Amino acid sequence: QVQLMESGGGSVQAGGSLRVSCAVSGYTSDTSCMAWFRQAPGKEREEVATIYTFANRTFYHDSVKGRFTLAQDNSDNTLYLQMANLQPEDTGMYYCAASQTRACRYTSWGQGTQVTVSS
Repeated sequence: QVQLMESGGGSVQAGGSLRVSCAVSGYTSDTSCMAWFRQAPGKEREEVATIYTFANRTFYHDSVKGRFTLAQDNSDNTLYLQMANLQPEDTGMYYCAASQTRACRYTSWGQGTQVTVSS
């Protein structure tokens, strides 16, 4: 029902910036949580940044606080993740996810966009 499509990934050197986008279609009015996850090869998937639309609150993983920023463009139904001062440990596949429950159990996922940061 909710469909997500990521874009904007690429390769940058350490200290550079990227903005990844998540285009949302479907029944967006029922979405309670939207989040960006990332997964590096051989590592667990981790939640990077989340917006709780039902509470107007956000979450950022400690490793990205002060560097990553969420932004919404409701006119385009798009969620952005602005990433600044990227580091090699930020490398991974970035996924957008959505949940229609306040428990934020994510059931809708995009295909991912690759972010690679070189030193």
